[in-house]
Amino acid sequence: MKRRLTAAALLLALALGCLSACAGADGGLTRYQAQFLDLFDTVTTIIGYAESEEQFTQTAQYLHDQLEEYHQLYDIYEEYDGLHNLKTVNDAAGVAPVEVDARILDLLTFSREQYEQTGGRVNVALGSVLSIWHTYREAGMDDPERAQLPPREELEQAAQHTDLTQVVLDPAAGTVYLPDPEMSLDVGAVAKGYAVEQVCRQAEEAGYDHLLLSVGGNVRAIGARPDGSAWQVGIQDPEDESGALWCTAAVEGPLSVVTSGVYQRYYTVDGVRYHHIIDPDTLMPGDEFLSVSIICRDSGLADALSTAVFNMSAQEGLAFVEQLDGVEALWILSDGSEQQSSGFDQYRQAAE
Repeated sequence: MKRRLTAAALLLALALGCLSACAGADGGLTRYQAQFLDLFDTVTTIIGYAESEEQFTQTAQYLHDQLEEYHQLYDIYEEYDGLHNLKTVNDAAGVAPVEVDARILDLLTFSREQYEQTGGRVNVALGSVLSIWHTYREAGMDDPERAQLPPREELEQAAQHTDLTQVVLDPAAGTVYLPDPEMSLDVGAVAKGYAVEQVCRQAEEAGYDHLLLSVGGNVRAIGARPDGSAWQVGIQDPEDESGALWCTAAVEGPLSVVTSGVYQRYYTVDGVRYHHIIDPDTLMPGDEFLSVSIICRDSGLADALSTAVFNMSAQEGLAFVEQLDGVEALWILSDGSEQQSSGFDQYRQAAE
Protein backbone atom coordinates (compact mmCIF):
# COMPACT_ATOMS: atom_id res chain seq x y z
CA MET A 1 0.00 0.00 0.00
CA LYS A 2 2.99 2.31 -0.29
CA ARG A 3 1.91 5.44 -2.06
CA ARG A 4 4.12 6.92 -4.75
CA LEU A 5 1.61 9.55 -5.85
CA THR A 6 2.37 13.22 -5.44
CA ALA A 7 0.45 15.34 -2.97
CA ALA A 8 -1.21 17.09 -5.87
CA ALA A 9 -2.41 13.79 -7.27
CA LEU A 10 -3.79 12.76 -3.93
CA LEU A 11 -5.86 15.93 -3.82
CA LEU A 12 -7.48 15.31 -7.17
CA ALA A 13 -11.17 16.07 -7.03
CA LEU A 14 -13.73 13.39 -7.75
CA ALA A 15 -13.66 12.84 -11.50
CA LEU A 16 -17.18 12.33 -12.76
CA GLY A 17 -18.18 11.59 -16.30
CA CYS A 18 -21.58 10.80 -17.74
CA LEU A 19 -20.91 7.77 -19.93
CA SER A 20 -24.43 7.45 -21.30
CA ALA A 21 -27.08 10.02 -22.02
CA CYS A 22 -29.69 7.40 -22.90
CA ALA A 23 -31.54 7.65 -19.62
CA GLY A 24 -34.67 5.96 -20.90
CA ALA A 25 -32.79 2.78 -21.78
CA ASP A 26 -32.04 2.14 -18.12
CA GLY A 27 -35.31 2.91 -16.41
CA GLY A 28 -34.76 6.67 -16.35
CA LEU A 29 -31.33 6.34 -14.76
CA THR A 30 -28.07 7.63 -16.20
CA ARG A 31 -24.73 5.86 -16.01
CA TYR A 32 -21.86 7.66 -14.25
CA GLN A 33 -18.28 6.86 -13.37
CA ALA A 34 -15.94 8.13 -10.65
CA GLN A 35 -12.25 7.49 -10.08
CA PHE A 36 -9.99 8.05 -7.07
CA LEU A 37 -6.22 7.81 -6.81
CA ASP A 38 -5.73 7.95 -3.04
CA LEU A 39 -6.78 4.48 -1.89
CA PHE A 40 -4.61 1.36 -1.52
CA ASP A 41 -1.92 2.70 -3.89
CA THR A 42 -4.09 1.96 -6.90
CA VAL A 43 -6.95 3.29 -9.02
CA THR A 44 -10.44 2.97 -7.56
CA THR A 45 -13.29 3.08 -10.07
CA ILE A 46 -16.98 3.29 -9.24
CA ILE A 47 -19.57 2.79 -11.98
CA GLY A 48 -23.22 3.22 -11.23
CA TYR A 49 -26.64 4.44 -12.29
CA ALA A 50 -28.45 7.33 -10.67
CA GLU A 51 -31.20 9.84 -11.27
CA SER A 52 -28.75 12.73 -11.24
CA GLU A 53 -25.06 13.55 -11.12
CA GLU A 54 -25.54 14.95 -7.62
CA GLN A 55 -27.04 11.69 -6.39
CA PHE A 56 -24.23 9.63 -7.88
CA THR A 57 -21.59 11.99 -6.47
CA GLN A 58 -23.01 11.47 -2.99
CA THR A 59 -22.94 7.69 -3.49
CA ALA A 60 -19.38 7.70 -4.78
CA GLN A 61 -18.21 9.94 -1.94
CA TYR A 62 -19.85 7.60 0.59
CA LEU A 63 -18.03 4.58 -0.85
CA HIS A 64 -14.75 6.50 -1.01
CA ASP A 65 -14.97 7.62 2.61
CA GLN A 66 -15.71 4.10 3.83
CA LEU A 67 -12.80 2.68 1.83
CA GLU A 68 -10.49 5.41 3.09
CA GLU A 69 -11.04 4.27 6.68
CA TYR A 70 -9.97 0.74 5.77
CA HIS A 71 -7.05 2.06 3.75
CA GLN A 72 -5.67 3.94 6.72
CA LEU A 73 -6.23 1.05 9.13
CA TYR A 74 -4.46 -1.47 6.87
CA ASP A 75 -1.61 0.81 5.79
CA ILE A 76 1.84 -0.57 6.71
CA TYR A 77 3.79 2.43 5.45
CA GLU A 78 2.12 5.60 6.74
CA GLU A 79 1.07 6.89 10.16
CA TYR A 80 -2.15 8.83 10.79
CA ASP A 81 -2.85 11.14 13.71
CA GLY A 82 -4.79 9.45 16.48
CA LEU A 83 -4.88 6.08 14.71
CA HIS A 84 -3.25 2.76 15.51
CA ASN A 85 -2.93 0.93 12.21
CA LEU A 86 -0.90 -2.03 10.94
CA LYS A 87 2.22 0.13 10.75
CA THR A 88 1.78 0.75 14.48
CA VAL A 89 1.51 -3.01 15.03
CA ASN A 90 4.66 -3.70 12.99
CA ASP A 91 6.61 -0.96 14.75
CA ALA A 92 5.72 -2.51 18.12
CA ALA A 93 6.86 -6.05 17.17
CA GLY A 94 8.61 -7.64 20.12
CA VAL A 95 7.77 -4.67 22.34
CA ALA A 96 4.12 -4.67 23.37
CA PRO A 97 0.55 -5.44 22.22
CA VAL A 98 -1.18 -2.65 20.33
CA GLU A 99 -4.81 -1.72 20.85
CA VAL A 100 -6.46 -1.59 17.45
CA ASP A 101 -9.78 -1.03 15.73
CA ALA A 102 -11.96 -4.16 15.52
CA ARG A 103 -11.64 -4.04 11.73
CA ILE A 104 -7.94 -4.90 12.04
CA LEU A 105 -8.70 -7.85 14.28
CA ASP A 106 -11.39 -8.98 11.85
CA LEU A 107 -8.99 -8.82 8.90
CA LEU A 108 -6.27 -10.75 10.73
CA THR A 109 -8.75 -13.37 11.91
CA PHE A 110 -9.95 -13.79 8.32
CA SER A 111 -6.33 -13.94 7.12
CA ARG A 112 -5.50 -16.68 9.61
CA GLU A 113 -8.50 -18.70 8.42
CA GLN A 114 -7.32 -18.41 4.81
CA TYR A 115 -3.77 -19.31 5.83
CA GLU A 116 -5.06 -22.54 7.35
CA GLN A 117 -7.49 -23.31 4.53
CA THR A 118 -4.85 -22.87 1.82
CA GLY A 119 -2.02 -24.67 3.60
CA GLY A 120 -0.10 -21.44 4.12
CA ARG A 121 -0.20 -20.39 0.44
CA VAL A 122 -1.39 -16.92 1.47
CA ASN A 123 0.43 -15.58 4.53
CA VAL A 124 0.06 -12.02 5.83
CA ALA A 125 3.05 -12.58 8.14
CA LEU A 126 5.39 -12.80 5.14
CA GLY A 127 6.23 -9.12 5.46
CA SER A 128 9.93 -9.62 6.23
CA VAL A 129 10.37 -11.52 2.94
CA LEU A 130 8.12 -9.26 0.88
CA SER A 131 9.92 -6.14 2.06
CA ILE A 132 13.20 -7.50 0.70
CA TRP A 133 11.63 -8.21 -2.66
CA HIS A 134 10.00 -4.79 -2.60
CA THR A 135 13.35 -3.08 -2.04
CA TYR A 136 15.06 -4.95 -4.87
CA ARG A 137 12.09 -4.54 -7.20
CA GLU A 138 11.93 -0.78 -6.63
CA ALA A 139 15.68 -0.44 -7.17
CA GLY A 140 15.47 -2.53 -10.32
CA MET A 141 12.62 -0.48 -11.72
CA ASP A 142 14.47 2.75 -10.99
CA ASP A 143 17.77 1.48 -12.48
CA PRO A 144 17.05 -1.48 -14.81
CA GLU A 145 20.68 -1.91 -15.89
CA ARG A 146 21.73 -2.64 -12.31
CA ALA A 147 18.72 -4.74 -11.31
CA GLN A 148 19.52 -7.67 -9.03
CA LEU A 149 17.78 -10.53 -7.29
CA PRO A 150 17.70 -10.61 -3.50
CA PRO A 151 20.43 -12.85 -2.04
CA ARG A 152 19.06 -16.28 -1.23
CA GLU A 153 20.52 -16.27 2.26
CA GLU A 154 18.82 -12.95 3.04
CA LEU A 155 15.44 -14.35 2.01
CA GLU A 156 15.92 -17.53 4.00
CA GLN A 157 16.89 -15.58 7.09
CA ALA A 158 13.81 -13.38 6.77
CA ALA A 159 11.62 -16.47 6.30
CA GLN A 160 12.46 -17.54 9.84
CA HIS A 161 10.17 -14.72 11.03
CA THR A 162 6.97 -15.48 9.10
CA ASP A 163 5.00 -17.84 11.35
CA LEU A 164 1.48 -16.42 11.32
CA THR A 165 0.43 -18.71 14.17
CA GLN A 166 2.70 -16.70 16.48
CA VAL A 167 0.65 -13.54 16.02
CA VAL A 168 -1.34 -12.94 19.20
CA LEU A 169 -4.89 -11.71 18.63
CA ASP A 170 -6.81 -10.75 21.77
CA PRO A 171 -10.39 -9.76 20.89
CA ALA A 172 -11.29 -9.20 24.54
CA ALA A 173 -8.52 -6.65 24.98
CA GLY A 174 -8.77 -5.46 21.39
CA THR A 175 -5.03 -5.93 20.80
CA VAL A 176 -2.57 -7.41 18.32
CA TYR A 177 0.93 -8.47 19.32
CA LEU A 178 3.87 -9.69 17.24
CA PRO A 179 6.14 -11.45 19.76
CA ASP A 180 8.92 -11.84 17.20
CA PRO A 181 10.70 -8.46 16.84
CA GLU A 182 11.74 -9.39 13.28
CA MET A 183 8.21 -10.21 12.14
CA SER A 184 6.09 -7.80 10.10
CA LEU A 185 2.63 -8.00 8.61
CA ASP A 186 1.92 -7.31 4.95
CA VAL A 187 -1.76 -7.64 4.06
CA GLY A 188 -1.42 -6.79 0.38
CA ALA A 189 -2.81 -10.17 -0.66
CA VAL A 190 -6.08 -9.71 1.21
CA ALA A 191 -6.65 -6.10 2.29
CA LYS A 192 -8.16 -4.58 -0.85
CA GLY A 193 -10.61 -7.40 -1.42
CA TYR A 194 -11.55 -7.60 2.24
CA ALA A 195 -12.14 -3.84 2.47
CA VAL A 196 -14.17 -3.83 -0.74
CA GLU A 197 -16.37 -6.62 0.56
CA GLN A 198 -17.04 -4.95 3.90
CA VAL A 199 -17.85 -1.60 2.29
CA CYS A 200 -20.15 -3.19 -0.29
CA ARG A 201 -22.02 -5.11 2.39
CA GLN A 202 -22.57 -1.87 4.28
CA ALA A 203 -23.76 -0.19 1.09
CA GLU A 204 -26.18 -3.02 0.34
CA GLU A 205 -27.62 -2.83 3.85
CA ALA A 206 -28.06 0.93 3.36
CA GLY A 207 -30.08 0.32 0.19
CA TYR A 208 -27.53 1.16 -2.52
CA ASP A 209 -27.99 -0.64 -5.84
CA HIS A 210 -26.80 -0.76 -9.48
CA LEU A 211 -23.10 -0.26 -8.65
CA LEU A 212 -19.81 -1.81 -9.72
CA LEU A 213 -16.78 -1.09 -7.54
CA SER A 214 -13.19 -1.83 -8.59
CA VAL A 215 -10.19 -1.24 -6.33
CA GLY A 216 -7.07 -2.11 -8.26
CA GLY A 217 -8.89 -4.83 -10.14
CA ASN A 218 -10.71 -6.21 -7.09
CA VAL A 219 -14.20 -5.96 -8.57
CA ARG A 220 -17.45 -6.29 -6.62
CA ALA A 221 -20.97 -5.87 -7.97
CA ILE A 222 -23.84 -4.41 -5.97
CA GLY A 223 -26.97 -5.55 -7.74
CA ALA A 224 -27.30 -5.68 -11.51
CA ARG A 225 -27.73 -2.95 -14.09
CA PRO A 226 -31.13 -1.20 -13.96
CA ASP A 227 -32.46 -3.25 -16.88
CA GLY A 228 -31.66 -6.45 -14.99
CA SER A 229 -28.68 -7.40 -17.13
CA ALA A 230 -25.35 -8.46 -15.65
CA TRP A 231 -22.24 -6.33 -15.40
CA GLN A 232 -19.48 -7.19 -17.88
CA VAL A 233 -16.14 -7.42 -16.05
CA GLY A 234 -13.06 -7.67 -18.22
CA ILE A 235 -10.26 -10.17 -17.52
CA GLN A 236 -7.11 -8.76 -19.05
CA ASP A 237 -4.89 -10.60 -21.49
CA PRO A 238 -1.70 -10.65 -19.38
CA GLU A 239 0.55 -10.69 -22.44
CA ASP A 240 -1.07 -7.71 -24.17
CA GLU A 241 0.34 -4.44 -22.83
CA SER A 242 -2.37 -2.46 -24.62
CA GLY A 243 -4.93 -3.72 -22.10
CA ALA A 244 -6.79 -6.06 -24.45
CA LEU A 245 -9.13 -8.54 -22.79
CA TRP A 246 -8.78 -12.31 -22.64
CA CYS A 247 -12.49 -12.64 -21.91
CA THR A 248 -15.21 -11.00 -19.85
CA ALA A 249 -17.25 -12.29 -16.94
CA ALA A 250 -20.96 -11.53 -16.61
CA VAL A 251 -21.72 -10.98 -12.92
CA GLU A 252 -24.27 -9.32 -10.71
CA GLY A 253 -24.23 -8.61 -7.00
CA PRO A 254 -23.26 -9.99 -4.74
CA LEU A 255 -20.44 -11.42 -6.88
CA SER A 256 -16.76 -10.53 -7.12
CA VAL A 257 -14.06 -10.98 -9.74
CA VAL A 258 -10.45 -10.74 -8.57
CA THR A 259 -7.31 -11.37 -10.64
CA SER A 260 -3.73 -11.87 -9.49
CA GLY A 261 -1.29 -11.46 -12.37
CA VAL A 262 2.30 -10.82 -13.36
CA TYR A 263 1.66 -7.82 -15.59
CA GLN A 264 1.55 -4.94 -13.11
CA ARG A 265 4.32 -4.99 -10.49
CA TYR A 266 7.45 -6.61 -11.86
CA TYR A 267 11.05 -5.95 -12.80
CA THR A 268 13.56 -7.65 -15.09
CA VAL A 269 16.92 -9.21 -14.20
CA ASP A 270 19.12 -10.62 -16.97
CA GLY A 271 16.15 -10.74 -19.32
CA VAL A 272 13.88 -12.59 -16.87
CA ARG A 273 10.76 -10.93 -15.46
CA TYR A 274 10.15 -11.23 -11.71
CA HIS A 275 6.69 -10.31 -10.46
CA HIS A 276 5.41 -9.46 -6.98
CA ILE A 277 3.54 -12.66 -6.06
CA ILE A 278 5.97 -14.52 -3.83
CA ASP A 279 5.52 -18.21 -3.07
CA PRO A 280 5.91 -18.73 0.70
CA ASP A 281 7.50 -22.14 0.07
CA THR A 282 10.14 -21.17 -2.49
CA LEU A 283 10.43 -17.47 -1.49
CA MET A 284 10.46 -16.73 -5.23
CA PRO A 285 7.87 -15.56 -7.76
CA GLY A 286 6.20 -18.51 -9.44
CA ASP A 287 6.57 -18.99 -13.20
CA GLU A 288 3.71 -21.37 -14.07
CA PHE A 289 0.97 -18.75 -14.53
CA LEU A 290 0.50 -15.31 -16.01
CA SER A 291 -2.71 -14.73 -14.06
CA VAL A 292 -5.32 -16.42 -11.91
CA SER A 293 -8.87 -15.03 -11.71
CA ILE A 294 -11.38 -15.99 -9.05
CA ILE A 295 -15.16 -15.47 -9.09
CA CYS A 296 -17.15 -15.89 -5.87
CA ARG A 297 -19.57 -13.98 -3.65
CA ASP A 298 -16.98 -12.61 -1.21
CA SER A 299 -14.37 -10.19 -2.55
CA GLY A 300 -12.08 -10.78 0.43
CA LEU A 301 -12.15 -14.52 -0.19
CA ALA A 302 -11.59 -13.99 -3.92
CA ASP A 303 -8.57 -11.79 -3.20
CA ALA A 304 -7.02 -14.33 -0.83
CA LEU A 305 -7.74 -17.27 -3.13
CA SER A 306 -6.32 -15.58 -6.24
CA THR A 307 -2.95 -15.35 -4.48
CA ALA A 308 -3.13 -18.76 -2.84
CA VAL A 309 -4.09 -20.56 -6.05
CA PHE A 310 -1.38 -18.68 -7.95
CA ASN A 311 1.08 -20.32 -5.55
CA MET A 312 -0.24 -23.84 -6.26
CA SER A 313 0.46 -25.99 -9.29
CA ALA A 314 -2.21 -26.05 -11.99
CA GLN A 315 -3.32 -29.54 -10.96
CA GLU A 316 -3.37 -28.79 -7.24
CA GLY A 317 -5.10 -25.45 -7.76
CA LEU A 318 -7.85 -26.95 -9.90
CA ALA A 319 -8.52 -29.70 -7.35
CA PHE A 320 -8.55 -27.13 -4.56
CA VAL A 321 -11.03 -24.81 -6.31
CA GLU A 322 -13.33 -27.65 -7.36
CA GLN A 323 -13.94 -28.60 -3.74
CA LEU A 324 -14.96 -25.06 -2.76
CA ASP A 325 -18.66 -24.18 -2.97
CA GLY A 326 -19.49 -21.15 -5.10
CA VAL A 327 -15.91 -20.54 -6.29
CA GLU A 328 -14.78 -20.61 -9.92
CA ALA A 329 -11.38 -19.86 -11.42
CA LEU A 330 -9.55 -19.14 -14.67
CA TRP A 331 -5.83 -19.77 -15.04
CA ILE A 332 -3.79 -18.26 -17.89
CA LEU A 333 -0.58 -20.27 -18.07
CA SER A 334 2.87 -19.02 -18.98
CA ASP A 335 2.75 -20.84 -22.33
CA GLY A 336 -0.37 -18.89 -23.33
CA SER A 337 -2.81 -21.73 -22.72
CA GLU A 338 -5.61 -21.65 -20.17
CA GLN A 339 -7.36 -23.80 -17.60
CA GLN A 340 -10.72 -23.14 -16.00
CA SER A 341 -12.83 -24.69 -13.27
CA SER A 342 -15.90 -26.70 -14.19
CA GLY A 343 -18.40 -23.90 -13.52
CA PHE A 344 -16.51 -20.94 -14.94
CA ASP A 345 -18.42 -21.03 -18.25
CA GLN A 346 -21.59 -19.87 -16.51
CA TYR A 347 -19.96 -16.43 -16.23
CA ARG A 348 -17.67 -16.39 -19.24
CA GLN A 349 -18.33 -14.12 -22.22
CA ALA A 350 -16.17 -13.64 -25.29
CA ALA A 351 -13.95 -10.56 -25.29
CA GLU A 352 -15.16 -7.89 -27.69
